[in-house]
Amino acid sequence: MKIQFFNAVRNVTGSMHLLEIDGEKILLDCGMFQGKRQESYERNRHLPFEPESVDVMVLSHAHIDHSGNIPQLARQGFKGDIYCTHATYDLAAVMLRDSGHIQEKDIEYINKKHRKQGLPPFKPLYTVKDAEQCLSRFIGLGYNQPTWISRKVKLTYLDAGHILGAAVVVLDVQKNGTPFRIAFTGDLGRKNLPVIRDPVQLDFADVYITESTYGNKLHDSIADMKAKLAEVVKGTVQRGGKIIVPAFSVGRTQELVYFLHELFNEGTLPRIPIFVDSPLSVNVTEVFRKHPECFDEETRQRFLASNEDPFGFHLLHYVADAEESKKLNGIKDPCIILSASGMCEAGRILHHLANNAADARNTILIVSFMAENTLGRRIVEKVPTLKIFGEEIPLKAQTVVLNGFSAHADRNELLGYYDGLDKKRLKQVFVVHGETDQSQALADAILQKGMINVAIPEEGKAIEI
Repeated sequence: MKIQFFNAVRNVTGSMHLLEIDGEKILLDCGMFQGKRQESYERNRHLPFEPESVDVMVLSHAHIDHSGNIPQLARQGFKGDIYCTHATYDLAAVMLRDSGHIQEKDIEYINKKHRKQGLPPFKPLYTVKDAEQCLSRFIGLGYNQPTWISRKVKLTYLDAGHILGAAVVVLDVQKNGTPFRIAFTGDLGRKNLPVIRDPVQLDFADVYITESTYGNKLHDSIADMKAKLAEVVKGTVQRGGKIIVPAFSVGRTQELVYFLHELFNEGTLPRIPIFVDSPLSVNVTEVFRKHPECFDEETRQRFLASNEDPFGFHLLHYVADAEESKKLNGIKDPCIILSASGMCEAGRILHHLANNAADARNTILIVSFMAENTLGRRIVEKVPTLKIFGEEIPLKAQTVVLNGFSAHADRNELLGYYDGLDKKRLKQVFVVHGETDQSQALADAILQKGMINVAIPEEGKAIEI
């Protein structure tokens, strides 16, 4: 047995890891690399292995940095099955079509400029049609439903508590009559997040692959975040400004809507309009409504028992139409605008930032992780100007970062999950999906707990298990 880690090692994007077990190849995730445009385009277009050589793929969850390059994988010759949870299938169906549409529109815009400059045209990474074709390979499974995915490997999904449908991947391998278990956290969630259930503790593994996005950071409590969200909204309204929130369409948007719903029901906030301005968020929210079986008990008792929609109330407006989106620029009174993309790299959020970043009355509220070399990271770093659509926009709006809303486990939560594993069985730990300082800090903490065989893999290097 051996494993190669491609992407999401010493960085947090493009998750893609290839297992080989007695000649059978199993791909864990096939995410889109996000960062500098040219580098991203090249890395996503040129897969670091032969797609047709992969026998089966296992998807941990639907976020684009874990699922977004599946259409490219299929386009380049992969013929196997793609396993995921039922909710992940429904989310991926929406998100991959949306991603294909974005690829087409981005390349259309770039090629207009290239024609004027006499440069050769680009091709999209993949199209909507490519996304739709790869979906025929998906097979949905329930949590805790052991399923043989090859001659020697049985897959079980445990609820990761990260986003709807997210799973810890458990692979039980029969090798020479001896059972052997490889576990991959995907993205591990947190306890007490709204809407979805808490992570289910894995009991044991021989090889454990853990994410480390916040391997050296602690989050504020969810209860504190709700109070801080209320403070941000009230302070901005007093200044007569708007609250602009770059929010991932999956998970973060629904959590914020849930909290805002609670705050308005409690009478904590002034009654201002809230706009969810993202066609993808609208479609994803419908997927959330289709899967109440993934909701936690608090959501069931507070909303579902009374037939109240946790993602809909009278002050909330979902904006799907582009013309309606443009009209938001003309609003002069305080309001809240949640828009994608979460890292501010594409989508309608760019228009809202271009129109509102220069006004000191406004607030840009950051509630998600922002990767290096993204516009979102530059906002977090409070650079004096933002380059949007080729124009320099002064950043005068207040920037507030509330990382406590993160759906990723923090350092203590990652270590707590590790502590729940049977140490008599554990032989190897691999630390992935974190910028180098975060991965190193988590690896060091695990070493201090007595685990000797801990590694931060080198990209592409084959490691014997």
